[in-house]
Amino acid sequence: MKTTWLEQLLDEYYAFLKGRTKIIDKTGTNWHVISTPFIGLFNDTIELYVKKQDNKILLSDDSITIKNLNLSGASIARSPKRKEILDKILLNYGLRLKENEIITEATEQSFVQKKFSFISAISEINDMYMLDNHSVSSVFKEEVQNYFNEQNIIYTPSFIARGTTGLEFNFDFQIAGHTQEIVIKSFTTLNKLNVPSFLFSWEDIKPARERVTNKKITALALINNEDKEIKDEFLEAFAIKNANFLLWSERNSSENISKLKAA
Repeated sequence: MKTTWLEQLLDEYYAFLKGRTKIIDKTGTNWHVISTPFIGLFNDTIELYVKKQDNKILLSDDSITIKNLNLSGASIARSPKRKEILDKILLNYGLRLKENEIITEATEQSFVQKKFSFISAISEINDMYMLDNHSVSSVFKEEVQNYFNEQNIIYTPSFIARGTTGLEFNFDFQIAGHTQEIVIKSFTTLNKLNVPSFLFSWEDIKPARERVTNKKITALALINNEDKEIKDEFLEAFAIKNANFLLWSERNSSENISKLKAA
């Protein structure tokens, strides 16, 4: 029985995603537009362009993602660091850049996964608009990676795991021990979209991963709380779903360091 506010929130989240996803035909073309509820760079919605061609399904962002970054002053062409970050994101999600257009191909069987990966990638790419030339070198993921290195923690970056739904989820890091595995996601902010999304991915991969590895799988959210307030309701959500969290300002406490050790 679903008795917690979080279960209700997750149900509302799934209904919200379905209810706010619209399909629009582009007049005079074979392209269709999928309007999603996910927020883009200028508080518009993220849209995907889809076309069936023989046995393939083509997906594109119609060059909008890079165009919007340029308009916001976060040019990819003028920043080697941003280009490096972009290339890593595209590689992680299996996408390609053709001039300024982000593209990929799918089959009917892989379409759901490809669509999910495409939206995830665009959301990460959009985050680069907040990075000026000074701060771009200290992206939170890089800070986390540097911290792991300082602590002599052996980890796998950009870890991909398949869940019971058949979808593949990308976690920022994975730490593996003999009997335990930790999947980690880093958060620069917490909100009512990315918290349920993380908890869904964690719950989906847990049983599938434990069957494959015969290890106990735990989840850890690394939260950048420096110079910002974190709402208690989000931390409570992690606790209810048995996902650990670590506030970045408290990363050097013995209790939090122990959360990064896989037995």
